[in-house]
Parts: sequence; C-alpha cells; structure tokens
Amino acid sequence: MTKAKAPTLRQFQDRFPTEESCLEHLMRTRYGESHDCEKCGKEAKFYRVKERRSHACEWCGHQVYPTADTPFHRTRTSLRDWFYVMFLFCSSRHGVAAKEVERQIGVTYKTAWRMCHEIRKYMAEVDGNDPIGGGGDIVEIDETLIGGSVKGKGQGYKANKTCVVGLYERGGELVLRTTARRDKAAMRGIIQEHVLPGTHITTDEFGGYKDLDQCGFTHSKVNHRAGVYATPEGAGVNSLEGLWAALKRGINGTHIHVSGKHLSKYLGEFEYRHNMRHAPHLMLDRMMASFAR
Repeated sequence: MTKAKAPTLRQFQDRFPTEESCLEHLMRTRYGESHDCEKCGKEAKFYRVKERRSHACEWCGHQVYPTADTPFHRTRTSLRDWFYVMFLFCSSRHGVAAKEVERQIGVTYKTAWRMCHEIRKYMAEVDGNDPIGGGGDIVEIDETLIGGSVKGKGQGYKANKTCVVGLYERGGELVLRTTARRDKAAMRGIIQEHVLPGTHITTDEFGGYKDLDQCGFTHSKVNHRAGVYATPEGAGVNSLEGLWAALKRGINGTHIHVSGKHLSKYLGEFEYRHNMRHAPHLMLDRMMASFAR
C-alpha cells in the first residue's frame, strides 16, 4: 500500500489560486453556506462585500469577517501569502525560518517573524491538549535543556537554558512542556495534567520522578549512570532521546537560536508535526479545516 504524501506546491496553488478563493474557504469553513444571523436572527446566506474582507446578511446587511479571531485577524498581508506560509510549515520536516519567509513572499522580517509565530501558535491549538496514556499504555518521560551558549561559560552552564519536559506515548502522541523548576512537585504537576491514571510510566532515575507509583501510575526506571538504557521489561526513554536530537537539530539548523520566551511556540510546532507524522497528507487540511467560528 502506497503511503499518502503531503500536497505538492502545484496542488496547493490549484486549490488556492486567488485571494478571493482563500477568503471564501475561510467563510465556508467557519460559517457554512448559510447560518443564523447574529443581528436579525434569521437563517441567511451571506454575500461578499466588495473591497472588504467581509460578507453581509441577505436580510439585514449585518457583516461578518471570516478573518476575525484567526491568525489573520486585522492582517494587511494577503491571505494567499498566509496560506502559502502555512503550506511551507506543513511541507517542511524541520520548520521554517522567518528569514526564509521574508525572502519567499517579499515582506519585512518583522512581518515574517510575526506570521511564523502566529502559525506556530495555531498549530499548537489544532494539535490540542488531550491527555495521553491510560490503562495498558506506556508513556516515556524525560527532560532536556535547550538554549544557547554563553561566552566564557562551559557546556554545562544552565542559567541561559530552558528545561523542556517530554511525555511520549509509545506509538502515539507527544507532549512537550517548558518548566522553570525541575523539582518533584513541578514534574508531578506536569505529569498529572497530561497523563491519564493507570498509565505505565518509564523514566530515568532523575529525582523529579520519584514516587510516581503513589500517584495512580505504575513506574519503571533505567539507570543511565550505570550504562543501562533499556530493560527486557521495556523500561527506557530511547524514543524521547531520538526526539530530543530531532528537535535540537531543527532549532540549531533552521533557527540558529530560539529564546526561552518563545520556545513554547516552537515546541507546539514540533509537537503537531510529530503527532501528524503518519498522515502528512492531512497536516495542511486539518489546519485549514480548524478555524473556529
């Protein structure tokens, strides 16, 4: 069976050939062919208003703006450019730099930077926040430090780094969260928020994971210091170790540097891309169909 592929640039261009086609897509996705008018209360069709990004009720003329409360809210950049950048994000394996967006669509770096961040936030929103695991499922949990080097400081210098906690359901979804603290209370809070009771959790021997078996989980560990990275029973965090390498490769190779202030947006992007890895042909469609009314 042939694996479905992500849409090509030609397919994207055929689907959204004009600015008007992008606006009509937003209108249909958010409001359908007709809906009850918020002003007059009648079920109505809404017709395009010239020279505005709006549609008007056939009965009372009340206008709705399909771009409102979306990443494109009050934007002066063309919707076709926005949709194209979303296409770039969904067709790239390691993300898209604002500098590349600046070059490709001819906007300022400031505009490109803002567009990229809005799309990253939207990708995280589409990905959702459902807890992972459950009875019989195995979730690997590990943490890593992400951040740049400081001149005159050794590789172990941590003051400029952000701690990222990864929670990965084997064969399933990934959750990434930043934390200012690495103690037991902080780790337990993240785990209880994002992992369902009854899950079998596997970690290394970091002290922040102590006593998880008293919180409704079963818990196994591997001792990295002793050179143990997996056990016959299935304990280990090797999947997350591989994901850390991919995440850091994307940040260092594509973006060069990411500040702690904005790191969570990049994590949301990486999370969505990973969680859609088995359906790359649906990655863009899911984003294009998820604009809430």
